[in-house]
Amino acid sequence: MNNNYYETLDENFINALNLCETNHTHEQLISMLKNGNIPQKQIAALKLEKITSQDDAQTLLSNLTGQDGKIREAVSMRLKEFMSNCEFIPYFNLEDNAQIFLDAITDINGNICRNIICAIETQKENENFCKIFIPKLEDLTLNLLDIVEKFDFQDGKYKVNKEAFKLYWCLETIYVFWDKMNTQKLKEIILRAKDINEYTIREKAAKILMNNIEDDELIQARKELKNDKNYYVRRF
Repeated sequence: MNNNYYETLDENFINALNLCETNHTHEQLISMLKNGNIPQKQIAALKLEKITSQDDAQTLLSNLTGQDGKIREAVSMRLKEFMSNCEFIPYFNLEDNAQIFLDAITDINGNICRNIICAIETQKENENFCKIFIPKLEDLTLNLLDIVEKFDFQDGKYKVNKEAFKLYWCLETIYVFWDKMNTQKLKEIILRAKDINEYTIREKAAKILMNNIEDDELIQARKELKNDKNYYVRRF
């Protein structure tokens, strides 16, 4: 690597350090989230202490997708905290942003997926949010199953790709929202996921079945997974 690369790296580090050490008003942080560069947006998200308006909430959410990974992860961390606080929830247009949340639970960064699942778990009893978000989750999961079922996972030759990764996180989200889903779609998703020859997917199917779902086929599926060849599947 040439000297210019290291000079740029040093400069970015110094700029980020200066941002961390500088006191900013709430308005300045929101402005950086709207118009800043990567370090500015990342630091602004991390330093943001409150949400005071719908504009604040939407500005934060607008940085959850389509941004550099450092920004997305910082925003997801803050959303996890803000959405667990009933004081801030009214500022979030949750129904209007259902697609953003869906995109975020299938981010390439697992930390972001985990943070956003925790964030939206607070809305499990929000009927308006669930009415919009859950059909999107069901459709995405079924579409991903259509793709992943065709993969050859045999002999360790297959490298898990983004579709399998997305399916994994969709199933993790379903574990949270299972009782709000269409019963037949939930059943179809579990019965298909349990037969995929990739243990991380079967593991999530088994985890969902830890819930008390009274259905003869799903009870049988639970028994099958309890005897799975993989320990991480059997443990549930």
